[in-house]
Amino acid sequence: MFSFKSNIIARQIVLITGKPFYSTSSSVPSEVRSFTKLIRHNTQERAGIVELCLNRPEAKNAFSIAFVKELLDKIEEIRSVENIRCLLVRSLAKNVFCAGADLKERLSATNEQVRHITGTLRHMCSLIESIPVPTIAVLDGGAYGGGLELALACDIRVGADNIQMGLVETKLAILPGAGGTQRLQRIVGISLAKELIFTARLLDGEEAKSIRLLNHLVPQNSELNAAYEKSLSLAELIVCNGPIGVRAAKVAIDKGSQVDLATGMTLEGLCYDRVIPTQDRIEGLKAFAGKYKPIYKGV
Repeated sequence: MFSFKSNIIARQIVLITGKPFYSTSSSVPSEVRSFTKLIRHNTQERAGIVELCLNRPEAKNAFSIAFVKELLDKIEEIRSVENIRCLLVRSLAKNVFCAGADLKERLSATNEQVRHITGTLRHMCSLIESIPVPTIAVLDGGAYGGGLELALACDIRVGADNIQMGLVETKLAILPGAGGTQRLQRIVGISLAKELIFTARLLDGEEAKSIRLLNHLVPQNSELNAAYEKSLSLAELIVCNGPIGVRAAKVAIDKGSQVDLATGMTLEGLCYDRVIPTQDRIEGLKAFAGKYKPIYKGV
């Protein structure tokens, strides 16, 4: 359940372009694939950090059918990366994380098509939530509707102080359909979640931080990537720790939050049992005794 390969490679960046294609084939056209398959390597100090990058700037990263299909393909690819220790979900489009649903496309969609795409978005956010390593939503720009729902599916959210965010669906006579009604209340509480969804009002970074919607709020910089820089620093702290222990801790917290305390304590014990026989646990003890930096291999 928590096995981890020993080889560690440099940080990977998976670029999602959202270029339109409507083929019924599961393959991605070459003109799209040339962008979506982009993987870059960084320095060894950032090994194990994978970035899922949204890059449909002409539509503010809005979730079209084609874009969501690409995104699902990339999430599945990321889930198979054996050396991943932390995932950053970020935007390469300036001043926006994600605008949510592609409303122009929705205007011509049938009821059944809307039902299908909403279910697919809900599934996509659940896939992000179930990734076994820590996930960080990097908010250097606004997150609206489904875009905020994607961020809510991540373990940690980091925002710049110039952003806005909100679940704005009721302005369009609908409701959040990609998990927003469920995840928001678990983060900020039921009453406040109801207020925010009923009113559809936008929050600035300061208010989002005050209600714990953001873990960290940082002053935006001239490069418009302050949240990204902060997220990288958090990811670097995560990846230097034992990957089996981190994964086990995520399971214990996620599953334990859905049950009563006594059951949660049992789950914690089961997760702890997983780390006892690992080589990494012994490496941590030896490193502490020998006063050196441990080298964790995920075994």
